[in-house]
Amino acid sequence: MKIDMNCDLGESFGRWELGEDEALMTVVTSANVACGLHAGDPLVIDRTVRLARQYGVRLGAHPGYPDLQGFGRRVMDLTAEEAEAFTLYQVGALGGFAKAHQVELTHVKPHGALYNQAARDPSLAAAVARGVARYSKSLILVGLAGSALVSAGQEAGLRVANEGFPDRAYQPDGSLRPRRMPGAVLESTEEICAQAVRLAMEGIIYIADGQQRRQQVDTLCIHGDHPGAAARAAAVKKALEERGIEAAPLSSVIGLI
Repeated sequence: MKIDMNCDLGESFGRWELGEDEALMTVVTSANVACGLHAGDPLVIDRTVRLARQYGVRLGAHPGYPDLQGFGRRVMDLTAEEAEAFTLYQVGALGGFAKAHQVELTHVKPHGALYNQAARDPSLAAAVARGVARYSKSLILVGLAGSALVSAGQEAGLRVANEGFPDRAYQPDGSLRPRRMPGAVLESTEEICAQAVRLAMEGIIYIADGQQRRQQVDTLCIHGDHPGAAARAAAVKKALEERGIEAAPLSSVIGLI
């Protein structure tokens, strides 16, 4: 059994540094690199793509709202045309660095508020998917498992990956518990490892139309901006391996479906 481990990286900017990018590159199988609008800058992007090549980690674009001050976590009211263009703009920016380093761009995972809004809003999800597809239909679109973003990617002719979160609590309907609610973020490494294994083996169990349903998970998100992220990622990988689950590149996981 295989599952991808992805992490949001390259989110430093100028003199502001965030995360343990190189240490995380030794553990994860996919890197989602900030494209300069919510975080990152040309030098950071260049360095992060170089690290991905060095460690053999698959490279993906991590587009967000144009909101450096809010780190892309504030809701914005973009038109569908704007959302599509901002997505294409950012994927293209990272694609340029990938080409310069002779690395293939394999996937796109929206960031923060854009990701969360697109999970619920079919119109926004469709705009993001169009932006990705206009760059290349060979890319994999990563979205919250079972969400509108995943459906929009499929409708746009893209391969898709259903994402699970080992360190987040879920609501009965399969959505993430809002961060403002108690218990939304799991804190202990033991809890996080147990949930990672459960997501990989069982997927997400949720209630829809009064029926219990299951949604498979293709990739696990490892949050790179949390303290001790690299050590926690290594613990998750070890827990998976102990259950016979191999951390593998997203393209090979999707290829098994």
